[in-house]
Amino acid sequence: MASSTFSSPFHLHRLTPTSPSTPKTRTKLNLRHTSTPTLLRATLSDPLVLQIAETLEDSISTLSSSSSPTLQKLRDTSSESLLTMSWPTRKDEQFRFTDTSFIKHSQIHPVSNPIPTSKSDLVALSADTQFPNLLIVDGVIVNCLSPFGGLPGGVFVGPLSSVSSEVISKRVLEFVSEFHDGDLFWSLNGVGAPEVTVVYVPEGCRVEESLYLRFYSSENGDVGSNYLPMSNPRVLVVVEKGGEIGIVEEYLSGDEDKCYWTNSAMEISIGEGGKVSHSYIQQQSVNAAHIKWTYVRQESSSTYEHVEVSTGGKLGRHNLHVQQVGPDTVTEMSTFHLCVHDQTQDLHSKLVLDHPRGSSKQLHKCIVAHSSGQAVFDGNVKVNRYAQKTDAGQLTRSLLLEPRATVNVKPNLQIIADDVKCSHGASISDLEEDQIFYFSARGIDSNTARRALILSFGAEVIARLPSDSLRKQVQNHIKGLLNPASK
Repeated sequence: MASSTFSSPFHLHRLTPTSPSTPKTRTKLNLRHTSTPTLLRATLSDPLVLQIAETLEDSISTLSSSSSPTLQKLRDTSSESLLTMSWPTRKDEQFRFTDTSFIKHSQIHPVSNPIPTSKSDLVALSADTQFPNLLIVDGVIVNCLSPFGGLPGGVFVGPLSSVSSEVISKRVLEFVSEFHDGDLFWSLNGVGAPEVTVVYVPEGCRVEESLYLRFYSSENGDVGSNYLPMSNPRVLVVVEKGGEIGIVEEYLSGDEDKCYWTNSAMEISIGEGGKVSHSYIQQQSVNAAHIKWTYVRQESSSTYEHVEVSTGGKLGRHNLHVQQVGPDTVTEMSTFHLCVHDQTQDLHSKLVLDHPRGSSKQLHKCIVAHSSGQAVFDGNVKVNRYAQKTDAGQLTRSLLLEPRATVNVKPNLQIIADDVKCSHGASISDLEEDQIFYFSARGIDSNTARRALILSFGAEVIARLPSDSLRKQVQNHIKGLLNPASK
């Protein structure tokens, strides 16, 4: 969200220890009166935002007695940015079709205990896979349920606080909180993240098997209680020149009917010639809020592949921002969203190309199968002046299965370069009669035909997930949502 810049109307005061024996203090959001007029000060600050931020700071100060310079940098930068941010409304273009008022009017509380005392439920959620995986509860890795051995030498996977290599520490410090175009939720995550999960792949290293990151929210409120626990998991992925890794993010729900807010963020930096295959699966409670930020920075000749399947959350929103900072860069994004309840599934993607011979392909599909369900897609591809020979394609297809189901799509290209090949398209419809007729002509009744066509609608995206077991898991989940009797 755009904001004006003024000459220091407020001062952010930081108290830092002067020696190891000095008691730990926290970053404090203090608003001091200056010569700035009262009306202008009111415009620049939102009391609700500052209240949430200070509550997050209080919760963080009780969880840890120390903070690394990198994590402190993240919190300081995020705290400062919140001074000029307000809670988004429908008047803001980026939230024109996305109502966040149910979060705003809830009693927001940061999770009080990052690791629950009872792990019986978590054991059931631990990955049944031969691949390395982490179980992350409220942003903190559960070590006893996170087998990730067998990784190549030089690869680091773990919490920021466990980084002992000076090389890795220096690289992490360079990239954390590098992105400055995030919104309110990006900054709240920076303030409230209890830890940063770091994935580091050294130069020329290829990780053969995908790394599974499984996220779980331990606290929740009952429907109608207005209590909304908030967690802020954060991940930083740094892949050096020629490195390669596959990452699977899974957001899980221990209880389908509970209320909570997962406010997640991931930063990915891909070095020259590197590759990241990123799968993102969101299956949280239908009464939860799930807001996700992903920022990707691609250097020359690098590849980023994104596959997304999102079905959970009363509000599920993903902000996906990809920046190509070198030539001959490849970006592929495939997403499938499904609404079978009174919920909103929202994807806001932005791809910025600044260098020659960049390539991008984006496919977005969604199904809205509830009369109060809503899907939102805002896909922006910006081809700047020096991005000649760019090849960019964007396609969104939406399937509405109920009379009052809603979809708002906005595929758009902003092209300044004059030697490019770019295209975009959008379609919104129910199932076509000729498709039903094709099945009927072969003796298949209309209900069976509709179920088959609906289930196959997202197959093109699901087929791009990295393993047979994951594809089968997602297919069964979607089948159960569309046809509860089949569970």
